[in-house]
Amino acid sequence: MKVAYLGPRGTFSEEAAMRYFSNTDIEPIPYGNIVDVLEAVDEQQVEKGIVPIENAIEGTITMTTDGLVNYDVWIEGEAILPVKLHLLMVKGASLETIKEIWSIPPALAQCRKFTKEIQAETKHYSSTANAAESVRIEGREDVGAVASEWAAKTFDLDIAKRDIHDHECNSTRFLIVSKLQNEVRNVSKSMLLITPTEDRPGLLAIILNVFSSLGVNLTWIESRPTKKKLGTYRFFIEAALGIEEDNLKKAIAILETYGHHVRVLGSYDAKRL
Repeated sequence: MKVAYLGPRGTFSEEAAMRYFSNTDIEPIPYGNIVDVLEAVDEQQVEKGIVPIENAIEGTITMTTDGLVNYDVWIEGEAILPVKLHLLMVKGASLETIKEIWSIPPALAQCRKFTKEIQAETKHYSSTANAAESVRIEGREDVGAVASEWAAKTFDLDIAKRDIHDHECNSTRFLIVSKLQNEVRNVSKSMLLITPTEDRPGLLAIILNVFSSLGVNLTWIESRPTKKKLGTYRFFIEAALGIEEDNLKKAIAILETYGHHVRVLGSYDAKRL
């Protein structure tokens, strides 16, 4: 089974894919960006895709939410991957020799205390994996990469310093998507995309009150511009009910009666990796 993920090799996305599908024979295929992953699933170049949607520190990945609007894919699963950032160096290198640290800007931002403490310059790369691979290719003992243990194993690097992140409780939430809707039974979550047809005072409150009145707990809400007119938004809403549950069906029916367009993006369970 072909599974698309945000590449290159050594990324957190690759690790999430391999862990989530650990009991399945898969062919992981890296893509250059999140949109390419969703497009590959939509066009059935692959059977499954995995994309990050939210990080505990950085928040929502808007490229994913916008991609879910534009591509016809079905969310069939959720994976939560703990994020641990380490300083990777070439074999035999010492922390005392380091002058530069390479990584993606959000990873460097999450390790600000450490980089300030050792007074190292920073250099931006397109991904933690690219930074780690560059350290290996360059072979320099005065540079390190902020990346994962998975990247260290992928590129045969030493972990010079573990857990250099500023915040301990970091994790990234991934969505597993496919082209075809799977059979939904006894799952714990559903995601809806609600596009209001007109703006009015208290619009979001009206939408949320529908769920509240039916006792439907919401676990995630995100607004994104419609890209049609300044100040107009659509809403991603994740409910703690499977799509087959009566109260969620009632909520959707009421919202559609109000004139809002409701698209069910998926129904799924969460899995901690």
